[in-house]
Amino acid sequence: MNEKVGIMLQNEDVLGIIPARMASTRFPGKPLVLINGVPMVIKVYQAASGVLKNLVIASGDKEIEAVAREYGAKFVFTSDDHISGTSRCAEAMNTYSARSGRTFSAILNIQGDEPMVTPAAINLLSSDILRPETGISTLIRSESDPVAMQNPNRVKVVLNRENFALYFSRSPLPYYRNPGTAWFSHVGMYAFKSEILEKIMKLEPGKLESAESLEQLRWLENGYPIHCCETDYEGFGIDTPDDLTALQKSGLV
Repeated sequence: MNEKVGIMLQNEDVLGIIPARMASTRFPGKPLVLINGVPMVIKVYQAASGVLKNLVIASGDKEIEAVAREYGAKFVFTSDDHISGTSRCAEAMNTYSARSGRTFSAILNIQGDEPMVTPAAINLLSSDILRPETGISTLIRSESDPVAMQNPNRVKVVLNRENFALYFSRSPLPYYRNPGTAWFSHVGMYAFKSEILEKIMKLEPGKLESAESLEQLRWLENGYPIHCCETDYEGFGIDTPDDLTALQKSGLV
């Protein structure tokens, strides 16, 4: 599956959730930094709103709630105790379902610090998670840069023949004797069937997750397959002030 399909506007069966928090260790307050005059979390919301009818920002911060209200974005207030965006999404799913009086087939976890996310990438993931055989879905990108492959912040993934993940790693994976051979990097956006999200939130961290500091390894280690969709979307995560400066200098905004 690739992005060369029409945008599936206003999908009723999918709830998009943008988790956000002010207390980032490396970049406090980053959801509200301005990208072309628009708070970053709102820029993400605007990109996703063209694809998903049901879309909310989820946070435990009143500052983010106030900005969401200012821009007319739907908002769900969540606990401050979450250690991952996935757990925040699980709480927001239950709260929003109770508020709206309906349930959803699937949930999209759309990172609030990816201001360049495209509607096409969101559409690709929302389409894939609605397939009967998909319980968890994520995005990957073909790469060939040998320097990037050595970067532990660029997560690598290897696949089986049906494009389900075998393993994710911060280490070069697989090992190629011939430099320049194509490999896959992980583009960190996830979709879950709603019942699968409920189940994986009950899992304890495993040895693989602890070793690599990659949450998705907990799911694999417990037997939950992750289907991977190849995308042209490269991603531009804002984790530090330097990342924001790089984006502003890139010419992309």
